[in-house]
Amino acid sequence: MSLRRTTSAVVSVVAVAAVGAVPTAAAAHGRPEEFRRLSTFPAYLNSSIDDTAAAEISTVTDDGRTVVYTDSPGRRLGFVDISNPSAPKPAGTLAVGGEPTSVAHLGRLLLAGVNTRTSFTEPSGKLVVIDASSRAVTREIDLGGQPDSVAVAPSGRYIAVAIENERDEDLDDGAIPQAPAGWLAVVDTRTWKVSRVDLSGLSTLAPTDPEPEYVSVNSRDEAVVSLQENNHLAVVDLRTGRIVRSIDAGAVTVTGVDTEDDDKIELSGTITAKREPDGVAWINDDLFATANEGDYEGGSRGWSIFSKKTGTVVWDAGNSLEHIAVAHGQYPDKRSDAKGIEAENVAFAVLNRTPYVFVNAERGNFTAVYDVSNPAKPRFRQLLPTTNGPEGVVAVPSRNLVVVSSEEEDPSIGIRGTVQVFGFGSPKNTPVVSRNDIPWGALSALSAVPGRPHRLAAVTDAVYSPTRVLGLTTGGVIDGELTVTKDGTPVGYDAEGLVVRKAGGYWLAVEGTGAGKDPDLLVRLDARARVREEIPLPADVAAAVTANGLEGVAEVGGAVWVAVQRTIKGDPANTARIGRYDTVTRTWSWLLYPLDTAPTGWVGLSELVAVDANTFAVIERDNQRGTLAAIKRIATFDVPASWTGTPIVSKKPVKDLLPLLRADGGWVQDKVEGLAVAGNGRTYAVTDNDGLDDATGETVFLDLGRLL
Repeated sequence: MSLRRTTSAVVSVVAVAAVGAVPTAAAAHGRPEEFRRLSTFPAYLNSSIDDTAAAEISTVTDDGRTVVYTDSPGRRLGFVDISNPSAPKPAGTLAVGGEPTSVAHLGRLLLAGVNTRTSFTEPSGKLVVIDASSRAVTREIDLGGQPDSVAVAPSGRYIAVAIENERDEDLDDGAIPQAPAGWLAVVDTRTWKVSRVDLSGLSTLAPTDPEPEYVSVNSRDEAVVSLQENNHLAVVDLRTGRIVRSIDAGAVTVTGVDTEDDDKIELSGTITAKREPDGVAWINDDLFATANEGDYEGGSRGWSIFSKKTGTVVWDAGNSLEHIAVAHGQYPDKRSDAKGIEAENVAFAVLNRTPYVFVNAERGNFTAVYDVSNPAKPRFRQLLPTTNGPEGVVAVPSRNLVVVSSEEEDPSIGIRGTVQVFGFGSPKNTPVVSRNDIPWGALSALSAVPGRPHRLAAVTDAVYSPTRVLGLTTGGVIDGELTVTKDGTPVGYDAEGLVVRKAGGYWLAVEGTGAGKDPDLLVRLDARARVREEIPLPADVAAAVTANGLEGVAEVGGAVWVAVQRTIKGDPANTARIGRYDTVTRTWSWLLYPLDTAPTGWVGLSELVAVDANTFAVIERDNQRGTLAAIKRIATFDVPASWTGTPIVSKKPVKDLLPLLRADGGWVQDKVEGLAVAGNGRTYAVTDNDGLDDATGETVFLDLGRLL
């Protein structure tokens, strides 16, 4: 298999040119210090599966045992019992009389910022103070405007509330200024009186219309406030209400990023953009971190560390966070022409004696973990895949936990708002990473590489174009790629099956779109991934295949075998076709595979592997994610010695994959699409992440041992 290879050392986290080779935390500190996801709690468990529920911003009660999150669609707070962080339990909800935008805690009290506005021009809101034990509302404080972020001073003396008074994005395309302006509200917890800090006149960009987004307070009772649309930051002394530092967040030119929404990930573009920070968090009493999401006319695709003392940038991520996302298959190409991964929020905490910054990427669906022992040189440690739209991130130092809340909720495609809990430990499954900026995602098939016992090959499906064959180790490291070409030109297929041929080259199973458009094809490539032959299905079968066509391919002797994903028109219900193509006679013959029935959705085949000359393995799965996933399994069947017509084979269940897909506490992925028996005798499986297109973007790589 002749693929472009790299020679850098294999590490268990990504090595990218912009960041350098990054050792694991265990290697760096001589102790096992790696985060793993412990659990995923869908917010609907606090109501019903048919309810629309989100989890946007969260806090954790003083005892570290209850997560409290804002559920904006439900106009309520949600509660999750994390006494056992690996098995969270629903703990109910509390209506707050409006749209909760943020929540924090002060000792035994919960503090919820609640938006009660009736229009953009007449903003209103309140701070709802709740006894965390009884959940009784002890007081409601009129804030005089629409709150966004709520932060509590470590001293406990002050509560800072960013009064955003957000603009109407449908008015003049969201251009600013738009009255009324926002400000910072300061609540003195001794008297519960509110004072106002005027933030206007600080920025040169729409100085009359500050829209404070996020606030964080240090041990000196100083609040840093992000004015996102103004591309500005303000540091406020909460004791006096005086602005002690006004900071222009500045612009940055970032090279080596993808700037085109074109179904390709090409890190060759350049942007010059204002940072426009959203989330902020103090690292110490002088330094604070910003998530540079952008909103109005900016977004630098990374995060920064600023000095309060000098008002300057101490460190900036540049292009490195997007390169990390690419290396982990978590880059959202469809956002390339906008703001990329969108660093949304940051949090700081010291866990197990190490200072960390956690960075949420709203569009990349991940939290990046950095060791900031030296804030001038943060070291990337780990990428934590999340569900869609991670907004809130909060650490629980007393229990060495990190909680990420994700707001996106679309039950129609199996995406739910969740609370996820991470702690120290080793993940059960291997993360897939690439070397030297090889972009990847949507791994729709796996294959062994003949003569290479520790090598595998994968292929990308129609999410990306042109089609590429990727080389990877059995440890899940992608280190080579070949672009598929036809007549000298790169070509894009919906490649759903791949086998590396002993004779050299490859077979692809290409899925069509049904209804006679873009037909299903069996495609033969040479060793350089050049198309040498396209073989259509027989006319009668091609006419009966739906959009869920070819999904797997295998080669045995002079025959090539394919699997059709779902029942074709005219065949018995709950069957899928297995086809044999004789490369000598150029004729097809067919078998039927019996499919199980799932409680929800449909069931089909998504891979085909030759175990020996007469036995094949398949992946049989439903199309459901998360708690609705019911069928994800490997089964085998034997081929009759001879047959006529289309007989139904007998299948033998071999491995239920659901326990493994749940083992790392994540949102169960629907598309287990790759399966291979490597030359080392071990079986491997991989999920297709759909390139983050209506999916979480997480890829799960399974080492199943000596299974087949």
